[in-house]
Amino acid sequence: MTRNSVHNLEAICTQVRRDIVRMVHSCQSGHPGGSLGCTELLVCLYFEIMQRNDQFDIDGIGEDLFFLSNGHISPVFYSVLARAGYFDVAELATFRKLNSRLQGHPTTHEGLPGVRIASGSLGQGLSVAIGAAQAKKLNGDNKHVFVLMGDGELQEGQVWEAALYAPHNKMDNLIAVIDYNGAQIDGATKDVLSLGNLKAKWEAFGWKVIEVLKGNHIPSVLEGLHLAKSLSNQNQPVIILLNTEMGHGVDFMMGSHKWHGVAPNNDQLAEALKQNPETLGDY
Repeated sequence: MTRNSVHNLEAICTQVRRDIVRMVHSCQSGHPGGSLGCTELLVCLYFEIMQRNDQFDIDGIGEDLFFLSNGHISPVFYSVLARAGYFDVAELATFRKLNSRLQGHPTTHEGLPGVRIASGSLGQGLSVAIGAAQAKKLNGDNKHVFVLMGDGELQEGQVWEAALYAPHNKMDNLIAVIDYNGAQIDGATKDVLSLGNLKAKWEAFGWKVIEVLKGNHIPSVLEGLHLAKSLSNQNQPVIILLNTEMGHGVDFMMGSHKWHGVAPNNDQLAEALKQNPETLGDY
């Protein structure tokens, strides 16, 4: 991975951040905090890591798949999908508008390329990803399945049922990622419902655990994802604890759960855009 390639990924991240704040500001609704915090992950996945087809096919045969479980961070998902060529970037202007395909939480009935499940009802994404991973094994398809969950989402019981199922069935083509920012809508996860020692928990459930301490640093994210792929196909699923910062890239949003689901006003938008100069062209 060359420095120039890292620079290109960083430039995409800057534009995606512009998209996020503009989308949420336009409709005065949405979730900028977690979207900004997961920008590096989704950009690395779609522009470097995943083996994917240019033309979207709902079955995803012969390509890596990604499932967004914490669907409320749809702004970053939509921006990355558009910038990766799944649909016209101009459609981002319709975010959360009436009759738009870009609803607040992704849905499949809208027929939006890149979206394979309706998500946002927290706790379900890991189960779906396991189903897709198991289908790939049954079909002799050697590609990977990736899934992103929020750390607050781990308070859902269904996550832990799925966490038991995957190692038991040797889902070693599955790579899960936890957006480990320590914040959820009502405050810090340690205050709402402590997650305890996540590394020890997932290891006890039979997963290979990777810790990425700098989840908003492109080289660190790439290193973690490449390591995850190298540890796959060894009879155990892999999970990455990705330490991110909510609101990363916009200084007044960084590190605060208060920006979980709040839209910026006009002045705040201007400041956020000033901190993230246009790199690929606005929609």
